[in-house]
This record gives sequence, structure tokens and C-alpha cells, in this order.
Amino acid sequence: MLPPELPPLPALTRAEAELIDRYLEVVDLLGRINPARAHHTYSGLRAAQALVDKAGALRDALTLMHQRGEHEVHAPTLARALRVLDGERRAGRVALPPDSDT
Repeated sequence: MLPPELPPLPALTRAEAELIDRYLEVVDLLGRINPARAHHTYSGLRAAQALVDKAGALRDALTLMHQRGEHEVHAPTLARALRVLDGERRAGRVALPPDSDT
């Protein structure tokens, strides 16, 4: 049995797709660094080291969009792309986990 088919990505410019990819890379690293979810300091350290490079790539993607005249972010379209790429789950790792005392 095949897994359910994902909805198609919305139409994005190449720069928008780059922005989404770089943003999700940063979110994934922040999720690994999150002290409320971490298990070892070494994995957080490695993620923090990589974050410097990925944040620069995210900045470069936004700079390229701006230089190409893409001055507005089409949030609903980009949000759809993030949902298709599992962005809600990935961004959820940045948040605090539910309180286990309740």
C-alpha cells in the first residue's frame, strides 16, 4: 500500500523556493538546539555551529529576492508550501513541549 499522495507545491519563483528551503534548514537546526527538547549538548553544539552558515544562506536568499524586485512576500502561498514540506511539524520542534506536570 502506497502512502497518501502529498498535495502539489504551489507555484513559486526560484527565489521563493530558495527562501523556503533555507528557512526550513534554519528551523530544523533551531529545533535541534532547543534545550527543552535536547538530549545531548554535542548535537546542540553542532547544530548551533551549522546555524551560522544556514542563517547566512537564508539572508542571501532574501537579498536575492529583493535584488530581483520581489519586494513583497506572498505569505499565503509560502505558508501552503511550508505545510506541504512538513513545516508545521518542523517548526513545532522550536516551541516548548507540552508541560508534563499536568
